Amino acid sequence: MSIPILIFGSTGQFGVELVKALSPEHEFVALTRQQADLANEDAVRSSIRNAQPEIIINAAAYTAVDRAESEPELAHVLNAAAPGAMAEEARRLDAWLIHISTDYVFDGSGKAAWREVDLPHPLNVYGQTKLEGELAVAAAGCRHLIFRTSWVYASHGSNFVRTMLRLSSQRSTLNIVDDQIGAPTSAIELARGLQHVLARLRDPSLAPPDSGVYHMTCRGTTSWFGFAKEIFIMAPSHYAIPELVPITSDRYLAQAKRPHNSALSCDKLERTFGITLALWQDALAEVMLEIASQPESSEPKPPGSGFQS
Repeated sequence: MSIPILIFGSTGQFGVELVKALSPEHEFVALTRQQADLANEDAVRSSIRNAQPEIIINAAAYTAVDRAESEPELAHVLNAAAPGAMAEEARRLDAWLIHISTDYVFDGSGKAAWREVDLPHPLNVYGQTKLEGELAVAAAGCRHLIFRTSWVYASHGSNFVRTMLRLSSQRSTLNIVDDQIGAPTSAIELARGLQHVLARLRDPSLAPPDSGVYHMTCRGTTSWFGFAKEIFIMAPSHYAIPELVPITSDRYLAQAKRPHNSALSCDKLERTFGITLALWQDALAEVMLEIASQPESSEPKPPGSGFQS
């Protein structure tokens, strides 16, 4: 018996929010890493063949940007080979594949927001393997939607917001990169966007969208420094407020090079699906309210991105 939706990566920060968003109105199966190890291509294919889904959502990825520099083979398996296998199975079933990608496929040159037609040129292994995943999905010939997003965070998991709050209890001063620009995007908003996409795909009265790449981020842009300032403006009262010092990327000692300009144009998303995500500040406020409701002992895991302690 087939199922409507099969989700890979249900325990990641985006996967958790996607499952919560879909639960009231969609029938789906959400697989954890233990149930379907993306490093095992046979397990990925078997999961899809057993489920016979109408729509496959890949919310899983290797996202340790710096560690990928020393683990390129594993990053390739998870970010490129696994999505390619999903796409081949989707083509066999005539199913849709929704795949999440990243702003890091671009080199960050210039000042204009990147469009879907712009030529990718990754600066690091993570970005390169994510681009390889995009190309593998397209080459398989299945019906597919690739959504590039940026600077994703949630009230749970390992991300910049949680890392900033953790470090505030350990250091009185934090050096934060101020020359990398992007759109902080909450996993909640990203999941809401996917809700609308799924409604479109499953409505027989509407023409299906064109397969291809779309950008989906919260509105507005800021630097990691600007993001950090807003985090501490909104932080629950029990968090200490450290001194924030803006620094340039050359002072941020990291293994992987980051793009300076990660702004993504979402015009195509709005034209095609009528979707516009919230302003990044409003999305952050919602997540900070969730964090305020958590026990004070809830400790974020290190590390995030864009800071140098």
